[in-house]
Amino acid sequence: MFDTLSEKLGDVFRGMRGRGRISEENVASAMRLIRTALLEADVNVQVARKFCDDCLEKALGQEIIKTLKPEQVMVKVVHDELVRLMGPIETRIPFVSQPPTIVLMAGLQGSGKTTTCAKLARYCLTRGKKPLLVAADLKRPAAIDQLEVLGQQLELPVHAERGHQNAVRVCRNAVRESRKLDRDVVILDTAGRLAIDEEMMNEISQVANATQPHQIYLVLDAMTGQDAVNTAKAFDELLELDGVILTKFDSDTRGGAALSVKAVTGKPIKFIGVGEKLDNIEEFHPDRIAGRILGMGDIVSLVEKAQETFDAEQAAKAQQKMAKGDFGLDDFLGQLESFRKMGPMKQMLKMIPGVGSALGDMEMPDEDLVRFRGIIHSMTPKERRNPDVIEASRRRRIARGSGCEQQEVSGLVKQFIQMRGMMKKMSGMGMGQRLRMTQQMAQMGAEGVIPKSAKGSTKYKPRRDQRKKRRRPRRR
Repeated sequence: MFDTLSEKLGDVFRGMRGRGRISEENVASAMRLIRTALLEADVNVQVARKFCDDCLEKALGQEIIKTLKPEQVMVKVVHDELVRLMGPIETRIPFVSQPPTIVLMAGLQGSGKTTTCAKLARYCLTRGKKPLLVAADLKRPAAIDQLEVLGQQLELPVHAERGHQNAVRVCRNAVRESRKLDRDVVILDTAGRLAIDEEMMNEISQVANATQPHQIYLVLDAMTGQDAVNTAKAFDELLELDGVILTKFDSDTRGGAALSVKAVTGKPIKFIGVGEKLDNIEEFHPDRIAGRILGMGDIVSLVEKAQETFDAEQAAKAQQKMAKGDFGLDDFLGQLESFRKMGPMKQMLKMIPGVGSALGDMEMPDEDLVRFRGIIHSMTPKERRNPDVIEASRRRRIARGSGCEQQEVSGLVKQFIQMRGMMKKMSGMGMGQRLRMTQQMAQMGAEGVIPKSAKGSTKYKPRRDQRKKRRRPRRR
């Protein structure tokens, strides 16, 4: 989401390298560039101006340590101000002691409100709760059907009443039913419009008065920029929001809404939607987001995702094999499959400190994993256990069997052997050393040790310089 802003801020900090010390002149120059970058990212004008003024004041008041460089001081100042701008935030849902906890979801059409209701229900499930989804959007065609399908995927009950158009009655009946079904969380999916209108606001206000929700969340489309902030202000004046959920956080949006909504409305961003799947919802942590914006990564979120995805027993076995040097390509493929479940490969690698800048605009399609699987499955069990035995003739056979080029087989084997050596070293390292080694491994993959796909080639073709040339007979 913040790729463009991250790139521009990186250029500003790199421009400060080589300066002997921080002065009012070079800091003011950097702040002008940062203000421009923020405005281009669709950050509110007043927010961008105040942010830069606060950064300038703090940077000039810093006691510079001799070992620190000017760009390092500025990164620290900007990071702290970004955290302050977006926080503080209590990310957890405050569940009541006398259930059910009633959560009212509001938002305009197209913001992903219904899907977000299901994502939030899954989030509650992982916290040991028993949610009930309520189809109170009686205006949009197929809204009830959509919520019922999502409920079936999660194996959760959905309260729906198709016989009438009274959303207040549906919500009131749903709260009563939740007590009968022993459900401790009720999530109300209310109606939206393409724009704010009086009818919608009156209906959602009546629903809130009838159900007395404990939490009211506004679902906003991050791609709408400052319009999202204006929408939040309008809803907050009517409902007194408890928080905001930003959807489409994984899109190409510039990020202005994420940086502006807390400062303009005073309402925190509680969750972010980072994909289309029902598990693609994350708690919003300002310090982690600030780290992503500045290219410092988000190793904590990466570890949390890994804990949710990886099997602890399998991970322990893999670690033992790494320590002994017995880690084979079958194990490598299993780890890649688990890593893929965490999300898009490029998105995961960006969470590792120092890797985002190495990736740049490089594309890392998930189809590469399918290709790697084909290469590995074309090997014999002996070759998968010990890739060192793979020489030229074996590479040709594997390439023909997997429908790819010999260079791809060589690149995969080369990368695996290098990573296996690093993994063996990591098994005896401390946490700091492991983190540095992980950065090297990720950068190694980002810099193209694994070659690109064969551009649609499904049949093995030797390279031009490998083809046998017919020699013409010499003339006598």
